[in-house]
Amino acid sequence: MQAMRLYENEAKRLFETKGIRIPVQYGSVSSPEKMRELKVKYPAMLKSMVLVGGRGKAGGIKKVTNADEAEVEIKRLFSLRIKGYPVGSVLVEEALEYTGACYVGVTMDPDTYDNILIVSASGGVDIEEVARTKPEAIMKVRLTDNAMRLDPAVKKEAGDFLANGLKGDAKLGGRLADVVEMVYIAYQEFDAKVCEINPLLITPAGPVAADAKMVLDDNALFRQSGTMEVLGLSGKRHEVAEPTANETRADKAGFKYVDLLPEGAKKEADKLYVGLVPGGAGYGIFSIDEVANVGDRFFGGKVVPVNFMDSGGGPTQSGVAEMFHLLMDYEIVDLIITSRFGGISSCDIFIRGLVQALKERHKAGKRVVPVYGRMVGTDLPSAHAFLDKERKENPEILKDMHIIIGNQKVMVDVIKDGVDEAFKSRGWKV
Repeated sequence: MQAMRLYENEAKRLFETKGIRIPVQYGSVSSPEKMRELKVKYPAMLKSMVLVGGRGKAGGIKKVTNADEAEVEIKRLFSLRIKGYPVGSVLVEEALEYTGACYVGVTMDPDTYDNILIVSASGGVDIEEVARTKPEAIMKVRLTDNAMRLDPAVKKEAGDFLANGLKGDAKLGGRLADVVEMVYIAYQEFDAKVCEINPLLITPAGPVAADAKMVLDDNALFRQSGTMEVLGLSGKRHEVAEPTANETRADKAGFKYVDLLPEGAKKEADKLYVGLVPGGAGYGIFSIDEVANVGDRFFGGKVVPVNFMDSGGGPTQSGVAEMFHLLMDYEIVDLIITSRFGGISSCDIFIRGLVQALKERHKAGKRVVPVYGRMVGTDLPSAHAFLDKERKENPEILKDMHIIIGNQKVMVDVIKDGVDEAFKSRGWKV
């Protein structure tokens, strides 16, 4: 099951459609200057919008009491990188007065696929930390029937547990039980993997979702056209961040690709950055480790794999060409390692696609990155014949392509050869 995380304001928008109260939303801004366009009633909360946890600990959430303070803080927030990800927008919302905080969440057990309801009167902190230090403060219920509605007995028990922990009365328990039920309904109706409110604040107006998290199953997005319309989204989003330009380009071209470095990452002058065009997804993952291990064992840890790619499944010739175009257009890439274990995929289509990319780049005067690789498997004889012909006819265009035919070398040695030549061309000691 794949995942698509929502930003806090998006999750709150969906929770609100289910009747859960949220703070007044003054708006989201994409630059410090945009802050002046909002009508804000202070005090207010400024919240960095990134799709990773730990915003608070990283200084990405700040309460401000006036416009001058907001101007200073929002500039600081936009300068942050949280777990390597830049802050691209900031949510501005009402700051709440409250008397208590709790946690309400629903998730799925990946081993059994049972739904798990979790509630705690210790809200506003990591629920994992509460589980470690104060397990009695957590109520966890395994729901094995996958019903679309929460069992009334479980709903009441959860509400009472929270009210007791907050030293509240039956009326509060009833209100909290309603929120628990609405979170569960949101989880089911939006095809979520995770629905979480932390903290759910107890305010004079009732429980309010001060922070919200929702992770959708992107395999079920075909059922969620209405949800996507509410959120203003036209397609799925990368699991931990907005897609990079490379990831968006690959998605449009029809192949799987993930950048391993933050967008805009700066090169370290003494390191070699290696792009990967492996076979299927399994070898795509393995090749990342293989390149890194070769770098660690033989090249002083100075080799950096830059991407995951799944080029298997029978891509077209133009699709293969685009895989190489993408990496050669990616300025950080110094070397490309490729492999074709033709099963479903054809070695003939693969090598034609690579040669097509090199010819197109030569004609357009674009940068060419050295390519080292090996191919074995389906359609190898025709691939071999084509490659021999092209090498004779276009030696200058193909001078940076080093493809081994068959099992003359294992991939570790192919990688070593490529990295070794790249080091020598830079005058680096091996």
